[in-house]
Amino acid sequence: MEIIVISIMSYLMGSIPFGFVLTKFFLKKDIRDIGSGNIGATNALRTGNKSLGYGTLFLDVIKAVIPVIYVKLNYPDYIFIASLCVFLGHVFPIWLKFEGGKGVATYVGILFSINLTIGFIFIVVWFFTFLTSKYSSLASLFGSLSVPIYLFFFTNQNLVFFSIMFILIFYTHRENVKRLKNKEENKTKIY
Repeated sequence: MEIIVISIMSYLMGSIPFGFVLTKFFLKKDIRDIGSGNIGATNALRTGNKSLGYGTLFLDVIKAVIPVIYVKLNYPDYIFIASLCVFLGHVFPIWLKFEGGKGVATYVGILFSINLTIGFIFIVVWFFTFLTSKYSSLASLFGSLSVPIYLFFFTNQNLVFFSIMFILIFYTHRENVKRLKNKEENKTKIY
């Protein structure tokens, strides 16, 4: 019974569409009609309101941290199930007909909640890739790939879970990958 409750609560927490809610509340617009149509932080930045973009980023990270830390402290055997459910909630939110964000900010919250080292590895790789390319999508892909690579070479722990997470992030970025391949991807300004 615990695993069912943890899965549902983690999914519901992850499915809160903060980019959609904040844009509706502050700009009276539907974020799905702006930029890429995505509900995540990168597209929230495209509204022209940096506070809205960073607010979405912060809340999308926190909505993962809260349930994952809770499960880590109280039901540690279920931490990866909770993490996966939070991520799937963000990508497939019940409130928006299962059309959500790409999951990167939520994944960052998961990483830092599970292990600070892998969280920092992701961030360092993300920033280095972004600063050299200016592509948020490419930085997200490399950051996500860096985690299972690090684990493979240095710990070999939880490799399956983080490999699955990389595959899921690659899946959510499949259109970005096509645009990157065709040199049609838009560069992102984060400041």
